[in-house]
Amino acid sequence: MNPNTSTFPIKPTFLNLPMAFKFSASGVRLLRSYSHHRLSVSLLRPKPAARVGFRDGGSELRFLSTSSERGRGKLVEVKAKQKDEEDGDSGGNGSVAVAAPGAGEGRIVVSELHKEATEAYMAYAMSVLLGRALPDVRDGLKPVHRRILFAMHELGISSRKPFKKCARVVGEVLGKFHPHGDNAVYDSLVRMAQDFSLRNPLIRGHGNFGSIDADPPAAMRYTECRLEALTEAMLLADLDQDTVDFVPNFDNSQKEPAILPARIPNLLLNGASGIAVGMATNIPPHNLGELVDALSVLIHNPEATLQELLEYMPGPDFPTGGIIMGNLGILEAYRTGRGRVVVRGKTDVELLDPKTKRTAIIIKEIPYQTNKASLVEKIAELVEDKTLEGISDIRDESDRSGMRIVIELKKGSEPSIVLNNLFRLTALQSSFSCNMVGILDGKPKLMGLKEMLQAFLDFRCFVVQRRAEFKRKQAKDRNHIVEGIIRGLDNLDDAIDIIRKAPSNAAAAAALMKEFSLSEKQAEAILDISLRRLTLLERNKFVEEGKSLNDQISKLDELLSSKKRILQLIQEEAIEVKNRFSTARRSFLDESESSQVEEIDIIPNDEMLLAISEKGYVKRMKPDTFSLQHRGTIGKSVGKLKVNDTMSDFLVCRAHDHILYFSDKGTVYSARAFKIPECSRAAAGVPLIQILSLSDGERITSIIPVNDFSGDQYLVMLTVKGYIKKVSMNYFSSIRSTGIIAIQLVSGDELKWVKRCTNDDLVAMASQNGMVNLTSCDSIRALGRNTRGSIAMRLKGEDKVASMDIIPAGLRKQLDDLSESRRSCKGLPGPWLLFVSENGFGKRVALSSFRMSPLNRTGLIGYKFASEDRLAAVFVVGFSLGDDGESDEQVVLVSQSGTVNRIKVRDISIQSRFARGVILMRLDHTGKIKSASLISGAEADADESEAMEAAAA
Repeated sequence: MNPNTSTFPIKPTFLNLPMAFKFSASGVRLLRSYSHHRLSVSLLRPKPAARVGFRDGGSELRFLSTSSERGRGKLVEVKAKQKDEEDGDSGGNGSVAVAAPGAGEGRIVVSELHKEATEAYMAYAMSVLLGRALPDVRDGLKPVHRRILFAMHELGISSRKPFKKCARVVGEVLGKFHPHGDNAVYDSLVRMAQDFSLRNPLIRGHGNFGSIDADPPAAMRYTECRLEALTEAMLLADLDQDTVDFVPNFDNSQKEPAILPARIPNLLLNGASGIAVGMATNIPPHNLGELVDALSVLIHNPEATLQELLEYMPGPDFPTGGIIMGNLGILEAYRTGRGRVVVRGKTDVELLDPKTKRTAIIIKEIPYQTNKASLVEKIAELVEDKTLEGISDIRDESDRSGMRIVIELKKGSEPSIVLNNLFRLTALQSSFSCNMVGILDGKPKLMGLKEMLQAFLDFRCFVVQRRAEFKRKQAKDRNHIVEGIIRGLDNLDDAIDIIRKAPSNAAAAAALMKEFSLSEKQAEAILDISLRRLTLLERNKFVEEGKSLNDQISKLDELLSSKKRILQLIQEEAIEVKNRFSTARRSFLDESESSQVEEIDIIPNDEMLLAISEKGYVKRMKPDTFSLQHRGTIGKSVGKLKVNDTMSDFLVCRAHDHILYFSDKGTVYSARAFKIPECSRAAAGVPLIQILSLSDGERITSIIPVNDFSGDQYLVMLTVKGYIKKVSMNYFSSIRSTGIIAIQLVSGDELKWVKRCTNDDLVAMASQNGMVNLTSCDSIRALGRNTRGSIAMRLKGEDKVASMDIIPAGLRKQLDDLSESRRSCKGLPGPWLLFVSENGFGKRVALSSFRMSPLNRTGLIGYKFASEDRLAAVFVVGFSLGDDGESDEQVVLVSQSGTVNRIKVRDISIQSRFARGVILMRLDHTGKIKSASLISGAEADADESEAMEAAAA
């Protein structure tokens, strides 16, 4: 580029108009030339120009143009008219007159460049919107689909005729109506024949039309097609009765319908998708029967609400089936036009081998517009990358009978967990984003369900009205002819005589018109009648036809005069289509489940062991970490503990349980059990402060696993100083991250024990010196969270509360049935109280050996301790009994150093209230018993069976 000029190349053929640019203080202006007025220009000597550009030198502006005449160009120089000089501004904006060589007369129009570009772009965008990408609300079709169906209708490829090659149809569409690429037309035709793309296909295909695996269809020269019967009844019926306007095609040689006279809102029936310029549409398909029902509701009640419509059309119905999760997205889409519908594939779980209990997940349906082959490939990749666990094999067994994807699971894998992982990681659960945009009144518009149905009803009323007017006109014309024929037959001899004497047809017609007061059409009809129709029988037929035509005209007049009758006819025709072509719903609506796959959904609800130390370290372990041992053994270590740390609590729960953490300050926190990291037996665990928002110096003293916050459940809380209270479980169903108050404490007191109970249960409380008090839970007043409670036991000297347990209502009845005389005997049947001392001794005492007493009592002695020994824990055992009447439970003992011993309760002897007990665990170098937990018989059997299976494997 010459540095002394402002020349740059442009395209001289832009918009096919001569133009130039003017540089001014406000920017660049586009100058367009029209050949309407003469311009005075001064032409310079012709010079060859190899480019087009501008040269700005001083007050002159030069336009350099490439001429196509004989390969030589002319340089045109023009003077800028200083328009703004009239306003006193010599350097303002102006216009430039340009005349290209041979342009003749012209007129210069000044146009801003950005304005011209905007207008041209908007014109192009609207052309794409209306002519290609968006469907019309009235018949639910894009122009290419409408032209394909009309071309097949014109070719006579009906549902009752033989198939014809798709290439024949594509050629007809290209040659007459749609001057675009043949691939675009064929792809549109193929989609209208795919039963996995359209809920109700409009074309019946014969041959390879692709598959749900995204396999391409065969070439158009191989495939064949014909119209579906539904298409003829729904879209093409009454097309020849002046129901819609016909417009010229692209070369003005043919006529094509601007719209098809649809009887059903096809836009909602089959849905639509398309991407235009700055706008897109994505409308889900629906069930034909439900759609007609919703349309009928709107016909009878134009003020019907969305909820009333949803009673009959609850949601989309996808051709590939699946499960629609929830209805919030559907409601939003139907109300505003935009929403998100979550769809899951339909699956079953089958047992492959009853002996090994191996199972498989069978995928029978997948979400709409999901590629089955890609889904299977994605699952295989996730399994290979170890992202998806528990799957041993995957194969596609789909055939003509239906879809079947088999996902074999490994032994021990939980199908629900694997399935939730599939929903979370693959397209087995996907969302359909509704964007219900269609062409209404020549403009794209976002509409809800009711607005779309109402727009269709308005169009259908217009179609029915035009059809009735067309039929009425036909009937009137025919009736006029019949009346003339009858008049001629009534005067048959005179008419024949007139015709015989007439020199020509025109003269005969004129004579008949004059003699019998006939119109020209009536006279022509009499002349055209054959001799065989001059009989009396034929006359009677004309009379009957006239009466029928009069009845038809009166009915059509009545129809046209009543909007209610038009709507009734619309409903009848829609119901007729429904009765012929309606099918059952394929997509199942599930309103009970959430569409979101939460973290809890992909974690097995397995049993686990929780161990908590005094310094607030917690860890989660598998239940088979500690194998069963005999009474009196040393036990197995629970793992490393921090310096000066001891075990605080040890319990059994499940991964999905809510764990309520009660601190010594009377505050309760909550977290799911699976939030605790799983550790090995030797690990120290993680600090609770990483899981809970504990304050400085706050210790967790009791943990309660809860899986249901039912109203008839209570929590009984007992403090170190002997205060007890009962709080409904509902108070703890929603706990904030910083915790809430569980009990109000007096100065120096600590919350130590928390247990679950009902009003029919009993509470067994024991002190460190072995005193036991049995109290009914019903006698403990239910209080709120921010209260202190009542005194539980009357303690003597330096005695403190040591433990608490709950006696279920079922065992309480057994206790009441025992006679007073047997309460001091040894060897009584269960239930029993299991006592565990800090020095590792223990015993069982029959529960019938203790009597009921109210709160604030000393109680009965339950254990006679040796010096320097105290009670560590007390449990009610005998919930589950074996065949021999003995307890099936097991007890887990944890020492201060972290050593764990798990023993059977039946190995602990039954003794009197005053006995010392037997050795449960030797504590030579492990300190005292710090914690004890009870495992039920069912849980113990499950652990043992799993251990035996693992050993066999």
